[in-house]
Amino acid sequence: MTSPSERILDELRARILTGELRAGDRVPSVRQLAQNEGVAIATATKVLAGLRDDGLVETKVGSGTVVSKQVRQPARGPRQGLTRRRVLRAAIAIADREGLEAVSMRRLAVELGVGPMSLYRHIDGKDELLAQLADEVFGDIELPDPGPEGWRAKLELISRLQWELCRRHNWLPRAISFTRPVLLPNLMAQTEWTLRALDGLGLSITTMTREALTLHTLVVTAALSRANEIEAEQETGVTLDLWWLNQRERADELLGRFPLLATTPAGIAADLDRMFEYSLARHLDGFAVLLGSPTRGAD
Repeated sequence: MTSPSERILDELRARILTGELRAGDRVPSVRQLAQNEGVAIATATKVLAGLRDDGLVETKVGSGTVVSKQVRQPARGPRQGLTRRRVLRAAIAIADREGLEAVSMRRLAVELGVGPMSLYRHIDGKDELLAQLADEVFGDIELPDPGPEGWRAKLELISRLQWELCRRHNWLPRAISFTRPVLLPNLMAQTEWTLRALDGLGLSITTMTREALTLHTLVVTAALSRANEIEAEQETGVTLDLWWLNQRERADELLGRFPLLATTPAGIAADLDRMFEYSLARHLDGFAVLLGSPTRGAD
C-alpha cells in the first residue's frame, strides 16, 4: 500500500514533470502540506526532501521552495505523436536514470505528458511493459551472420555483447526470468544464434539449450553484482573504496586468522569486468573438455 508521503510526493512530482508547476513556481511549504493533506509535519517534511532528492525543487531566499530551473518539462505546443517505440524508449530512459522500480504506467505517462489510458493502446500493462523493455534493449545487439569462426569465438562474442548491454542498463538483469520466461523475439533470436553456434558439435538439443542458458546465467549473475554495487553507492553515497576503508580494522583482525586470504590483492573482488572474463574463460575451458568426452551427447 502506498504511504501518505509517497502519494503526495507522486502527485507533486507529476504536477512538476507535466508542467503544471513551472520552473520558479512555489510549491506548498511543509506547514501548508501538513494542513492541506491532513498529515504530520514529519510526513510533509519527508515529501519536500524527496522532491529535493529528485532535483525537482530548490530553496530560494525570499521565495521559499520553488521548482528547479533544471527540471526537464514538456515544451508548450503540439505533442509529439505517441508510438510504441517512443513509449518503450521513454521507459528505458526512466529505468536507466532511476532504476526499474521507478517504471510504472503512471510515471511513464507523466514523463511523456499524456494521460495514462493513452499508453494502453501500445502496452497492456506494467508486466508487459517491463518485459518489452528488456526485449527492446536486447534488440540493440546486432549479431553477425554467421559470426566468427569456431564455436568458442561465437560464444565469447555473444556473452561479451550481453555483458556490455547489462553494463549500459543496470536494471536489465532484474527484468529477466529463466524459470518463467516471457516470449521475447529479440532475446529468442539471440538464443537461436547461440544454438546455431553449437549445432554440429554432436550435442543433443537438451545439452545445447542448457549451455545457451548457462552462458546467459553467467552474464546475468555478474551483471547483478555490478548493479547491486552501483545501487549501494547511490543509496548510501559511500563508494566501494571508502566502504573498504571503513572495514579495514575489522578486516585486518579477521585476516590474521586466514593467511592465504590476507595475501589476496586489494580490489580483486571489485573488478567485476575481469571477474566476468575469468568466469567466461574457465566455463568455456570446461565446455571444451565436455566436447572431448565420449559422453558429450548425454543429457
